[in-house]
Amino acid sequence: MRVDLLRETCDDERRGEEDKVAKRYSPKVKFQVVLEVLSGEKTLGQVAKAYGVHPNSVSSWKRAFLEKGPEIFAQDGTVAEYERRIAELERLIGQKEIEISLLKNFLGQTP
Repeated sequence: MRVDLLRETCDDERRGEEDKVAKRYSPKVKFQVVLEVLSGEKTLGQVAKAYGVHPNSVSSWKRAFLEKGPEIFAQDGTVAEYERRIAELERLIGQKEIEISLLKNFLGQTP
């Protein structure tokens, strides 16, 4: 009898734990929420309530957005650097293909 009661209690606790699983929000939703907060038309609490999100989550999304905002504009230089590196590597591949072709011809001509 005690074992059955214990098993039921554990099952109830597990069900409670499953209910406490954190919700996951897409980056698009987070961005929309932060934009609404930054617009100033509604308070953080009002926006959080409208989206069914805890105010602490909204606050952390806003903080992350404001901290990482400058990186968005800095990436233009990063993209240019990657493109330059890709062009350089493609040039090296072309050189190696020519070298391989020449070596194959050279080795193929000797008995």
